[in-house]
Amino acid sequence: MMDLRRLALVVVTVAVTVVGEFGCGCFGNVLTLNVLRKFAGHGKNLSALRAHDIRRHGRLLSTIGVDLPLGGNGHPSETGLYFAKIGLGNPSKDYYVQVDTGSDILWVNCAGCDKCPTKSDLGLGLTLYDPKKSSTSSLVYCDQDFCTSTYDGPLPGCKPNLQCQYNVVYGDGSSTAGYFVKDDMKLEQVTGNLQSRSTNGTVVFGCGARQSGELGSSSEALDGILGFGQANSSIISQLAASGKVKKSFAHCLDNIEGGGIFAIGEVVSPKVKRTPLVQNQAHYNIVLKDIEVGGDLLRLPSDIFDSGDQKGTIVDSGTTLAYLPSSIYEPLMTKILSQQPALNLHTVEDQFTCFQFVGSVDSGFPVIKFHFEDSLVLTVFPHEYTFQIRVSIIYIF
Repeated sequence: MMDLRRLALVVVTVAVTVVGEFGCGCFGNVLTLNVLRKFAGHGKNLSALRAHDIRRHGRLLSTIGVDLPLGGNGHPSETGLYFAKIGLGNPSKDYYVQVDTGSDILWVNCAGCDKCPTKSDLGLGLTLYDPKKSSTSSLVYCDQDFCTSTYDGPLPGCKPNLQCQYNVVYGDGSSTAGYFVKDDMKLEQVTGNLQSRSTNGTVVFGCGARQSGELGSSSEALDGILGFGQANSSIISQLAASGKVKKSFAHCLDNIEGGGIFAIGEVVSPKVKRTPLVQNQAHYNIVLKDIEVGGDLLRLPSDIFDSGDQKGTIVDSGTTLAYLPSSIYEPLMTKILSQQPALNLHTVEDQFTCFQFVGSVDSGFPVIKFHFEDSLVLTVFPHEYTFQIRVSIIYIF
């Protein structure tokens, strides 16, 4: 198995690069979700962050123009996870769901659920969805198109009026199971001049009847998960198929005040630079071509960035830190630290490299640039790939 080393990089960088230049706003035929920080006000140590990411990667590898206002921030010492509030049903009720580009369905905990959390340590009120109390809800049956396309064909034993079931077992051992329903989803559609209006879209989502493992725990509980993967069952695919938006999204993270916006559809303004997705991949893979440190390209094996099975660069909203294979991480860290050979390095929590430094890290350490396909460059400044812990002069990678 490839050795992945962590680097506190992308979650901080994306927020500063995008928000600092443009702000979290957009024009175009988009729907929006605001996102909130999942652990606002809850201290979390770095080991816990990494443990979350390990569980998350297990889930990622095992699962089958709207703006969503986001909550949260990307600072590693505050866990940097994001969730959104969505409206479901008629009358509409609010649900807090984790925004997840690595999975393919929206599901929420439902009335009568076995071992679903009833409270959250995040300070959020949890709500159980009850299809019987929504005038616009309907069950999805196993012989309907959504079910057969989700499972690539008819389900064994399917007969009329048999509900379409879902069951996802994640790599960390947690699981969610239930049945699919169709109902209205309340959305905020951008109309121009920073104005928006409410609109409804009919979507199919999972009604959670049973949870286990971390999904049933109250410590990090939310109402569900909002999957934005590439499969036809994902919310972005459903909204695109209904003509509500184009099948495109932008993730703008505000690391200053927390949160941001998840925009679904074509963003016309501000002008954004793009890099293409790798085709025929299960997740959102992009092509990383080179890494530049202080003006010098790292000397790396020519095939290190190849895409393929268990290879390539994945964009994932559910992972806190950035992870690099050791064949990239080690020369990158050597190059970064070469400008300060006298640093006294020490380890925190048995895994994170720390040092004491007096002065501006932007003056003492190099700028990193990640070069992607189609000349897209992500510039990362030292204050964005280091962060302070305990006292103001200690930084950590």
